[in-house]
Amino acid sequence: MPVISFFYGLIVRMFYFDNQQHHLPHIHVEYAEHRVVVASESSEVLEGELPAKKMKLLEAWMEIHREELMADWTLAVAGSEPVKIQPLV
Repeated sequence: MPVISFFYGLIVRMFYFDNQQHHLPHIHVEYAEHRVVVASESSEVLEGELPAKKMKLLEAWMEIHREELMADWTLAVAGSEPVKIQPLV
């Protein structure tokens, strides 16, 4: 599962062929012992949780990079390597 971005301790990943369980574009994010799955288009939490401050950072990053996330989703579900996305700085 490729890492597409890393910032403020958040590791953002996107699985290959990962459109079966949640049936919509999404990312997997890890922070310390926390895990969350978040819809790429709406930033809705589909599974898990993050500390509130980290979730706000993630939501801001997703808003900035929404188009890139959707492009990466198209690549990943086709089995291609998603492109790295700039971290939040």
